Amino acid sequence: MAKFIPLRQTLRSKIAEDRILVIPGVHDILSGRLAELSGAEALISSDYAAHANLLGQPDIGELGLGELANHYARLCDRVSIPVIADAATGFGEAAQIRRTVRVLEQTGVSALIIEDQASPKRSGHMQGKRVIAIVEMLAKLKAALDARTDSDLMIIARTDARDVEGLEAALERAQLYREIGADMLFVEAPLNAEEMRYICAEIPAPCLASNIEGGKSPILPASLLEDIGYAAVAFPASTSFLAAQIWCRFYAELMKTGNSASMAGEMLPFNTFNELLGLPERREAERKAQSVALGLMERVAAQKHKQRLEDEE
Repeated sequence: MAKFIPLRQTLRSKIAEDRILVIPGVHDILSGRLAELSGAEALISSDYAAHANLLGQPDIGELGLGELANHYARLCDRVSIPVIADAATGFGEAAQIRRTVRVLEQTGVSALIIEDQASPKRSGHMQGKRVIAIVEMLAKLKAALDARTDSDLMIIARTDARDVEGLEAALERAQLYREIGADMLFVEAPLNAEEMRYICAEIPAPCLASNIEGGKSPILPASLLEDIGYAAVAFPASTSFLAAQIWCRFYAELMKTGNSASMAGEMLPFNTFNELLGLPERREAERKAQSVALGLMERVAAQKHKQRLEDEE
């Protein structure tokens, strides 16, 4: 896991910069690859997107730790930039969260988001959320911080109390989460820019904003969020929404006409797609391996031939 330590240090340094860090959301390995190629400096894969991708289900907490760990491990294996993982409610109480952190840390992620919702959880912009007691969340965070083997793994504490208990209560929670040691704070679903500015002013720590199209918070450009005081902004569901829209159009057209020609202009060409996946690099690696293997066989054959000549003499 030592190879992931520099990525974790990179994420910490970027969070500490004066400029805001824009973090695209990815819902699978392909979108992660494309985001990196587009210049992203870090990625986030949310529980919401993972539920859609892995189960085709809404985010109601059905994914298990093993399923998410496999998802994050494959993503971290394919990209070379920091990945922020959504650990949801931590898959248990303080007694169980040690294993959650250890398992997800081994996947190579650079940060874990842990939220204070009660089970069964809901997406942060859905109705009917409930939150656990502050003392329970503080115990979870302490257990998570103690469980990590790499101190550069960031623990991002998320509170969903804005919808449940009000803004002041959410701020009180965030301040306590920082005091217990959380590296970054995420107050979910503020209602307007004024609330966002108040959040950043009152929390003595880097804050994460989340742009969810169609959610409760306004979608603000990164430049304005930077002015408000956020250290980073994530777009955790945008890719999923966009992909679903395009796929719906394509399947409807295909079933209507039996032909894909009308949307061919919106598709990547076959060779371009293969290039984005890294096929030329893989072919070059195959060529080098084959060349080394053939070279070895030629040397062995030459040695045998030389030995035969010497034996005949």
